[in-house]
Amino acid sequence: MSVSYEWRGQFSNSELNALHAEAFDTRVFSDHEWNWVSQTSAHSLGWVVARDSETLVGFVNVITDGSVHAWIQDTMVLKTARGLGIGQQLVTHATTNARNAGCEWLHVDFDDEHKDFYFKACGFTPTNAGLIALRE
Repeated sequence: MSVSYEWRGQFSNSELNALHAEAFDTRVFSDHEWNWVSQTSAHSLGWVVARDSETLVGFVNVITDGSVHAWIQDTMVLKTARGLGIGQQLVTHATTNARNAGCEWLHVDFDDEHKDFYFKACGFTPTNAGLIALRE
């Protein structure tokens, strides 16, 4: 597999909705229900697209407060492409581009099962954080 990475790379809603459904084990949302192109254009510092030829194999979104903080959101890798270092490369590209944009801090939150990935493979430091469930 020969994967290329592109900061603010092009993608379609359909292909990202399909990747999201597979990555998060959920249904495929329609382009009208979840418009990634519109959402990222309006709210993101940037994103990284990973492709094997024309196939979207990975994606990560980087959101920002418009100042010194950025957040990793929605790290996704196609199931058949997992274990090849694509997720780590997505986060590395996101980190570099957030730093180049002038951000001073890059945050991430995740489920416990992903601790080794973010702490060991990607170099994040454990911190305290809080969460309020807004819907039960």
